[in-house]
Amino acid sequence: MPALTGYQGKQEPYQNLVLSTKRVLPTVPCCIATPTVCLSACLPVCLMVNFVVCQLFALLTAFWFRLYLHPSKTSPFIRHVVATLLGFYLALFCFGWYALHFLVQSGLTYSIMIFAELEHMHKLCFIVALGYLSFCQITRVYVFDYGMYSADFTGPMMVITQKITSLAFEIHDGETCMCVLVKMPSLLEYLSYNCNFMGILAGPTCSYNDYMAFIEGTAYQPRHLETNGKENGKYKHTEPSPKNNVISKLCTCAISLAIFLSVSKIFPVERSIDDKFIASTPFILQVLYLYLSMLATRPKYYFIWTLSDAINNAAGFGFNGYNKDGSPRWDLISNLRILDIEFATSFKMFLDNWNIQTALWLKRVCYERCPINPTAATFLLSAMWHGVYPGYYLTFLTGIGMTMAARALRHNIRPYFLGSTTHKSVYDVITWAGTQVAICYTVVPFVLLAVGPSLKFYRSWYYCIHIACLLLVLALPVKPWHLRAKEEQQQQNSLQGGLTGDHNSQCITDNNCNQKHKAT
Repeated sequence: MPALTGYQGKQEPYQNLVLSTKRVLPTVPCCIATPTVCLSACLPVCLMVNFVVCQLFALLTAFWFRLYLHPSKTSPFIRHVVATLLGFYLALFCFGWYALHFLVQSGLTYSIMIFAELEHMHKLCFIVALGYLSFCQITRVYVFDYGMYSADFTGPMMVITQKITSLAFEIHDGETCMCVLVKMPSLLEYLSYNCNFMGILAGPTCSYNDYMAFIEGTAYQPRHLETNGKENGKYKHTEPSPKNNVISKLCTCAISLAIFLSVSKIFPVERSIDDKFIASTPFILQVLYLYLSMLATRPKYYFIWTLSDAINNAAGFGFNGYNKDGSPRWDLISNLRILDIEFATSFKMFLDNWNIQTALWLKRVCYERCPINPTAATFLLSAMWHGVYPGYYLTFLTGIGMTMAARALRHNIRPYFLGSTTHKSVYDVITWAGTQVAICYTVVPFVLLAVGPSLKFYRSWYYCIHIACLLLVLALPVKPWHLRAKEEQQQQNSLQGGLTGDHNSQCITDNNCNQKHKAT
């Protein structure tokens, strides 16, 4: 199962909007504070403004890009050049010369793709890309300024790392088992894929083939096929407009940002470890407060990811076929489904709808290939990818136990509640409440970052959910992972029969290939 990713922390691709300093500022106006304190107080605000201004600029540019550099009016070469140059301009504006790290990381891995043997190329790219990202994260956090903000250029590098490794695995798999057909990109195509203006600041990641189809103007053609392989004549002659979808997503952004700005300061997570709060607040109210504090945190991610999705859609990227009513779908690279997150009735359902593209990346490069305990390996990779703060590792180690316990509980208990609609409704309410509390409990270290405060929180809860997870895993049987993988593969194969015209080129659509080459 993909690990919990992107919940909160200083290492996120969208961090420029949400970073806050850890220094305790004196209660004096900024204008009469010392210059250092004034700078540390104002810097996150400046970064927030920088990020929003750049994303709004990217949004306007995306409309221009679609209208005036449409594939019917210009060549793929021009579209690649413009997308790349605009991407580097935004990167330089936000991160200064730190943006050169994007070129270094891309250059190193492109050299590997060109000169390394195909058998080992994907592994070397994975090691170098992730290793360079980790090096930058370590130096930024522990060398420059621990707990304080220094230019968080590692955020975009996280998404670039996903793109580099995804492409390397797609090329390897395409050559070895023909489950994905990806040609070796030129240097311009590679830089455009990694650093285009639509996703340079906040992603999301995407398949290289999907990006090339967008640039070349072929993204709409295969998606006019119905599941039976016949052309849908009603819609095949018109290119769908993203206007309504972009407007809808911008409205979601506005609502999310308004909720976050008005509510988040009322429920700071740090209050959960305040001694007076712990001593004077009944435990049930502590649980309720934790849920509200995390609920107030999520809208900023809804804002950032939805805005990024709207930017890509405005440029014409993200079309994913049609709904049954004939309306176009623009969710090819969407990163979240808000209602499914807020009403998730299982740990897996929450993870499957939060940071979707990262979850798919983790599944593609780790979960489906790891020969030993892929769940634990996937969570640990997610922790490494996020950064070097200890809180990340506490969160993802806790997430391993949560996932195993949720899987055991669902496998053994859920069948007893499927006999009637009433029983199913009761089960859904109970599991919704349990899932929300479990998620909140798991991600507290991700927010607090340090070991001491994180363990203080868990001690205040007497490690009760950790203990409950351990007892559930020990007491309830569950099928070994390789048997579950086989069943999932059979289910996917039955669902995918006849979908041969699907344009989605990601290797997760052919688990036979991944199962055959797990050892690679």
